[in-house]
Amino acid sequence: MSNGKLVILAGGISSRMKKPAVLKEQVDSRLIDDSNQKSKSMIGLGNDYRPFLDYLLYNARESGYKEILIVIGEKDDSIKKYYGEHDSSNEFCGLNISYAVQKISSGKVKPDGTADALYQGLLSKKDWHGRRFTVCNSDNLYSRKALELMLNEDHPNSMIDYDRSGLEFELSRIEKFAVTIKSEDNFLVDIIEKPSKSEIERARSKEGIIGVSMNIFSFQYDMIFPVLERVPFHPVRNEKELPAAAIMLSNELRKSVFAYLLSEHVPDLTEKNDILIVKKYLQDHFPNFKL
Repeated sequence: MSNGKLVILAGGISSRMKKPAVLKEQVDSRLIDDSNQKSKSMIGLGNDYRPFLDYLLYNARESGYKEILIVIGEKDDSIKKYYGEHDSSNEFCGLNISYAVQKISSGKVKPDGTADALYQGLLSKKDWHGRRFTVCNSDNLYSRKALELMLNEDHPNSMIDYDRSGLEFELSRIEKFAVTIKSEDNFLVDIIEKPSKSEIERARSKEGIIGVSMNIFSFQYDMIFPVLERVPFHPVRNEKELPAAAIMLSNELRKSVFAYLLSEHVPDLTEKNDILIVKKYLQDHFPNFKL
């Protein structure tokens, strides 16, 4: 098994998950408490109240990853309490887990976004110079196939470009997902957040496929790090976003980020009404789960 490197971004404050919601179904009070107090990835959705993150780590381990860097928030210690209290070299079910804390800038109430999270994470992993790593969200359950593809592909930088028709969300939700614009040979050109109908049509391929980004990338450390240092704040959301870094890299180095098309569902934890949907997914797809 290879010694793949994976960065999991878990430093956000989960503001949408923590908002009060009109629930479509009754949810166990423990899970509501988790959603209000912990990182989304630590909600106990799995067998025997296992946190959601256990399932992502399982898929990562089975895909060939060994070194895991989790970027955590400075106000939430739920991940560290569960996976190991040391800053680095926590052994957990065959994985070596380290942490980097995404600090909140002075005068702000929330972190500076996913590009900043990765930047702060990589600062703690300077020994990764010259190496390639995968980075993904902590509140999406990426499949073994997706993780293996990012670990074993041949390009220095790449992303999973999800066929929108393979996602099992309501259409109104899917239509808000960031669409990808690629060259004819499938290199990233642009990622459009919250696209208009015309931008969605612009993203449609000759085969009729609309690709969307679910924030899973593979990067060469020495290529993405200097870009992360220069990513600007989004003019509206006031965050430094990882897709913006990928676009900058693809624009500055032509054909530097390859987009791999994949058609499958990606469970997502964004708000409280996702809790029971994801819980059922785990029951159906991991009935006898053991990490």
